Amino acid sequence: MSNEVSLDDLDREILFHLRQDGRLTNVELAKRVGLTPPPCLRRVKRLEEAGVITGYRAVISPEAMGRGLEVLVDVEIYAQDRTSFEEFESIVASYDEVIEFRRMYGRPDYFIRVAVADHAAYETFLTGKLSCLPAVLRLESHLTMKEIKTLGVPTRQHRAE
Repeated sequence: MSNEVSLDDLDREILFHLRQDGRLTNVELAKRVGLTPPPCLRRVKRLEEAGVITGYRAVISPEAMGRGLEVLVDVEIYAQDRTSFEEFESIVASYDEVIEFRRMYGRPDYFIRVAVADHAAYETFLTGKLSCLPAVLRLESHLTMKEIKTLGVPTRQHRAE
């Protein structure tokens, strides 16, 4: 979004409902936000064209894809020069196991979300790929005890409560 878009309460309500269920029909969305379908559709289109809504996607079960173990990894690197960290970023971003990769301010230098089948697969990834990179100074892995909220949507355990 290059220019800041002015959002009113109705826009925020539309975004809330679409974030909860991106497959809502325009008729159902309009009903939930108290509009008739034509103005609701115009608002959604305006939000899409302004870059507020950047896309729609399916949320896939990690277990169904053989990626039931998610690990959060903090990475500190030796590299201080642009070439080294760009090379590090390029390599790590290419790994299929990496589902999120961020360069951070301060420490750690990077935050990585890794999704793999199990502990053995993570060990293979960590020892065979990530820790072998020459720029890596320190790695710290964090395993999730319980997922409570992701992307603004309560997890399965919390929907029924």
